[in-house]
Amino acid sequence: MTDVDWDGLRAIAKEANAKAYAPYSNFPVGAAAMVEDGRVVSGCNVENASYGVGLCAECTLVSSLVMTGGGKLVAFTCVDGHGNILMPCGRCRQLLYEHSAPGMVLETVSGIKTIDEVLPDAFGPRTLEEYRA
Repeated sequence: MTDVDWDGLRAIAKEANAKAYAPYSNFPVGAAAMVEDGRVVSGCNVENASYGVGLCAECTLVSSLVMTGGGKLVAFTCVDGHGNILMPCGRCRQLLYEHSAPGMVLETVSGIKTIDEVLPDAFGPRTLEEYRA
């Protein structure tokens, strides 16, 4: 996907990062993604004193996606408090895959990659659709 404004997307992720609630880890994270209809959604991490119930930035991004009309993600980036690009953890890759358009691209620490490259042989909605067919 060559028409992604990665600098603009990263700037929105940095804005989301500034809203992170990270009093325990002191590691704010912001994420931004472009939706197939051209919208941009963003999210930040929201920690909790009961550590296991904290939300990753990808979680709040997907919540924003659903709350603003849904759709499929086509491009994604994630940054830390210094603006450095982060790779989503495995759980978050699965969450992104669930809401991705085929061929979704991610800005990663090692360059632009597709969702299938960062989560090979993934199980998700397309798997279930193929099974039902």
